[in-house]
Amino acid sequence: MKEELVNFVSRNSLSPFSPSKTLLKNDDISIYKTRDAKAIHTKVLNNVSSKFNFNDTVNIWNNFRFTTEISEIKRRQEFFNSLNKLSMDFLNELNKPRPTWHPRYDIVVVTEDESTFIALNKLGCSVQLIVNENDVVDLERYDIVQVVDCDDFSQLLERLPQSVFINSIEDVYLERYLERLSGWRDNFAVLNRNETSTEIKELLKELEPMFNLLENKEGKIITESQVEETLEDINEMIGEKIKEMTISGAAMMKMLAEGKMPPKILEVVRGAIESSGLSEHIFNLQIPVTIDYKELEDQIKRQSASEFTDLAERVKRAAEELKRIPEMLERLSALILVEDFCLGIANWIQKDFCFPTYSENLHFSDSKNIFLKNAEPISFQLDKFSRCSILTGANSGGKTTLLEHTLQNISLFQLGLPISGEVHFPIFTDVYYFAKTKGSTSKGAFETLLTQMSKIKPGVNTLILADEIEAVTEPGVAGKIISATADFFIQKNCFMILATHLGFEIQKNLPEGARIDGIEAKGLDKDFNLIINHNPVLGRLAHSTPELIVERMANTYKEDYFQHLYESMKKEN
Repeated sequence: MKEELVNFVSRNSLSPFSPSKTLLKNDDISIYKTRDAKAIHTKVLNNVSSKFNFNDTVNIWNNFRFTTEISEIKRRQEFFNSLNKLSMDFLNELNKPRPTWHPRYDIVVVTEDESTFIALNKLGCSVQLIVNENDVVDLERYDIVQVVDCDDFSQLLERLPQSVFINSIEDVYLERYLERLSGWRDNFAVLNRNETSTEIKELLKELEPMFNLLENKEGKIITESQVEETLEDINEMIGEKIKEMTISGAAMMKMLAEGKMPPKILEVVRGAIESSGLSEHIFNLQIPVTIDYKELEDQIKRQSASEFTDLAERVKRAAEELKRIPEMLERLSALILVEDFCLGIANWIQKDFCFPTYSENLHFSDSKNIFLKNAEPISFQLDKFSRCSILTGANSGGKTTLLEHTLQNISLFQLGLPISGEVHFPIFTDVYYFAKTKGSTSKGAFETLLTQMSKIKPGVNTLILADEIEAVTEPGVAGKIISATADFFIQKNCFMILATHLGFEIQKNLPEGARIDGIEAKGLDKDFNLIINHNPVLGRLAHSTPELIVERMANTYKEDYFQHLYESMKKEN
């Protein structure tokens, strides 16, 4: 599956160095049929993506399409189960590649073929069309002359020591690949000194010889200023040596008359030059020694041509490998993004997580909500005998949380991820979640809800979750509507969980196949917080216990109004 993810990343041009998340067109048909359900799925994806380092990593989830095949879910589970939990801190050290290497030599590409000239210009190189011999003479000022498609002037060009003959346009200015590679030098070092996947290690090993070209140890080419500085040392050394010598008057007269140095003095001059490490040919052998600037210029040119041509030839010999650099770097980039995905998921998975299994029933035992800190383990189930739960209970008791927990587990099951606790689920194809309304109880809201309900695609693979749908209509008829709605969809073999405060009213008209479950508040703790067992008790009607809410507010805020309400409710009890 990892190679599949790498291909997905490459196909969609995703990058670990993208400054923001790349927008992808998502044509996946979601099992979530309402906006509220899709919002929970997005929340799950954000949670499991919390360890990712790069903006584009989260886009890899687009490769995990909703599926109806248990074999595909198992394949995903096997993949996630194979991930190694390693440190991923080094990924933060990776930076967007920026070229740091450029050749020290000036390159011009020459050709005598007009069609080749046009093609070369499209490459953005420095290009020159050779028309006559004078054009060849003008090339002497360049460090490297790359020659392609030049038959008529080839002999002239061969006389230039800086000429490098190229077989095809594809091999022109291969140094551009090294420039691109140089931007990865720091990242290459980071990846090499850390534990990474086998695929990344193999690719780094393949790239290493090309990185060695960037470390070219260029020979020392003398400069005019360096020679002038050395000349001072040479003459100083000669002066010191001559002071120690005894020169006869006759020898001195002969040197002045003939312009020739006595052998002993000439030996001193040559010894001083030799000790400098410079060539004797760039100096005039006299007292004092001077520089032959014409010879010095020629020698610098020869050294430069030799040095630059040597590197250019080595680049030319590595042509086939260098031309693969863009492809290899794109793969390395994709592998890094997939590495972030795999390590992020491996570090998100907890030790007590288990992979859910397929079942015709909806069941989870001791499952913890990943959205909550210090979450209680929750158990719940629906089966062929009770396909619908009328979920009752106290305010803030956890009815809404249970609905969202169910959606959360479905998303994790679809993605192939593990879950805390023991979980068995059908493969739902249509999931509807109607969250608690925050609007008015207007006729429009009520009609909108009924219209949405009418669009539900019922069947054995359909799950309907609704949170306090009585809020959009009058309390007197809400219980009957909920009962009738449950009865309709139970007959269509749907699974349902309906959270409501109207359990008492619904109990009188409870449809066959429905069960009333309750989440109850047991009292208040010493800080006047509700004591709630968030595990629903299956088959028991729970009360919303408003008196506990009033008691908490009376003890918390100490206001006359709350005290009056509390005293009144105590009298009624």
